Amino acid sequence: MSKDPKAEILELIEEIEKHNKLYYNADSPVIDDYTYDMMMKRLAELEEEYPEYSFSYSPSKRVGGNPLEKFQKVEFTTPKLSLTNAFSDEDLRAFDQRLAKLTDDFTYSMEYKYDGLTVVLYYEDGIFVRGATRGDGVIGEDVTENLRTIKNIPLRLNEPETLEVRGEVYIDKANFERLNEKRIEDDENLFANPRNAAAGSIRQLDSKVTAARPLDIFVFSLESGGSQGFKTHSQSLEYLSKLGFKTSRCVKADNIDQVIRFCHELERTRGELPYEIDGLVVKVDELEKRTEMGQTEKSPRWAIAYKFPPEEKETVVESIQVQVGRTGVLTPVANLKPVLISGSVVSRATLHNQDYITEKDIREGDVVLIRKAGEIIPEVVRVNKDHRDKSSEPYVIPVTCPECGGPTHRNPEEADVKCLNVSCPAQIRRKIVHFVSKKAMNIEGMGPKQVQKFIEKGIISDISDIYDLKDKKDDIMALENSGEKSFINMVNAIEDSRKRPLSRLIFALGIPFVGEKTSKLLAERYETMDNLSQSTLEELQKIDEVGSVIAEETRAFFDNPENIQLIDKLKDKGLNMSEGKKSVTNLFKGKKFVLTGTLPTLKRDEAKKIIEENGGSVVGSVSKKTDYVLAGEAAGSKLEKALSLDVAVIDEDTFLSMIR
Repeated sequence: MSKDPKAEILELIEEIEKHNKLYYNADSPVIDDYTYDMMMKRLAELEEEYPEYSFSYSPSKRVGGNPLEKFQKVEFTTPKLSLTNAFSDEDLRAFDQRLAKLTDDFTYSMEYKYDGLTVVLYYEDGIFVRGATRGDGVIGEDVTENLRTIKNIPLRLNEPETLEVRGEVYIDKANFERLNEKRIEDDENLFANPRNAAAGSIRQLDSKVTAARPLDIFVFSLESGGSQGFKTHSQSLEYLSKLGFKTSRCVKADNIDQVIRFCHELERTRGELPYEIDGLVVKVDELEKRTEMGQTEKSPRWAIAYKFPPEEKETVVESIQVQVGRTGVLTPVANLKPVLISGSVVSRATLHNQDYITEKDIREGDVVLIRKAGEIIPEVVRVNKDHRDKSSEPYVIPVTCPECGGPTHRNPEEADVKCLNVSCPAQIRRKIVHFVSKKAMNIEGMGPKQVQKFIEKGIISDISDIYDLKDKKDDIMALENSGEKSFINMVNAIEDSRKRPLSRLIFALGIPFVGEKTSKLLAERYETMDNLSQSTLEELQKIDEVGSVIAEETRAFFDNPENIQLIDKLKDKGLNMSEGKKSVTNLFKGKKFVLTGTLPTLKRDEAKKIIEENGGSVVGSVSKKTDYVLAGEAAGSKLEKALSLDVAVIDEDTFLSMIR
């Protein structure tokens, strides 16, 4: 090395970055860790001694800086649009036909749809100056210091280019498993899946935390800038690779048939990849053609995301456990040998009821094929009986409650087995947990673990006891991990809950089959709890969308003296027992809305509340009877169906302008 400090620092930077690329990109290191660490140590010493030569692109800057108080906002010069989705060959062909009507003589490029967090990187004269999350597509969060810690984000390009690129930060499968293993050792909560781990890591206020996470990146788009003139997207990716970026794999296709073949091939082989992907992004390759095709307000017309069907994997049913719900229903749950599927570790799957178990013949010790229904809920597809132990026996739900030992009963006309003991601790616990939940009375500070502690210590024994907790401070403060501030916040939340409208209280009481929507219908129809409790079965059955089963369960609930006693107690505690004025206007009277995707500022519950307060209703699926589809980011098949049926699609800005 040169004796001149500046020259030595520059030589060390170049040498260290060379070895970073060999290690992280090529997976072929040529020096041992000790030699690498000594170079980094020497670089840090020189930069400390000669701060005037501490360059922003030095690899020493990747270790993380001082914690930030909050993220600054970054306004994008070009919108970061989301993609519409395709789920079948027919969807892809329809996409191709739409493009053919706009222009001709175009080809496709295809890239893996990585399951991570999208970020935007900015470079000036080849130096990394800023990085942001995608945010709402218009404004993102400045996470520059956190992105500096990712080894595959070049802090200095191979050419002095000024440009803006877009990429996906992710964690590969092996590193995700190691990360969770370390969290087990440290007695920390596990990450649900690699995407959540990556997203949470990037949004850390302390970049040192980010630096400790095994993050990586694929760059997939040159958004703007650069001195080269490209005719195709694939050419731009080749150039970005030469500049030093780790770019996404790009496969070219001359027509939609080649695209479909590659989609099916990737479906079969995606499990062999070292990282999670949930589909394939199909783009028109020619940049000039993209300009001709244009874009909608939310999505480019020249690109679509093909989403894979649910991934399926084999694992073992290690045991079957029965849980008791708040209505006394016994639900069997399979405890599985943990397996990574569709981006998250699955260790449990509901088995619904005895009929489901019998039909699929699921037994403890079985090898089963599982998948995520709708990519969310794990379910058993079938049993691989070739691996079944000959000594195994059919599983039968116990005839006594596993929580209280009380008798169980199954109505011949129903699938569920129920515990008949109304004092069953499991039922009481789950009823209270439901009562305090966010969509019910929304009492923060009373999660399942806290409720369990309160019951075990005799602090509460039923729902009404919640409203006496302010007088039990000493008992609560004596519990492990209880603090003064948490107690005050919980008491304040309890006080606030007394003012909730009748509809929330009806839902909180946990009447079988009475969900949020039905609770609102009943509250609007009867206005007070007294009126509802005195309703007749015939009246209830006449209410639209209630039906005979809900009507019977509602009437049975109010015929139970214990439930009436509970309601009287809650009255005495000062809970609101009336709905009050519900409809602000009749602006949306009779109009049906479908919500899809993530809205920029409104939460889905907030949008739903606005619609209902103005006389409208929110339904779950799109049909010709739907009046509006309120679509946000990553809107999926509901948006596609709305477009095919010519249903009006509006964004949040349009929606808000309608109520002003």
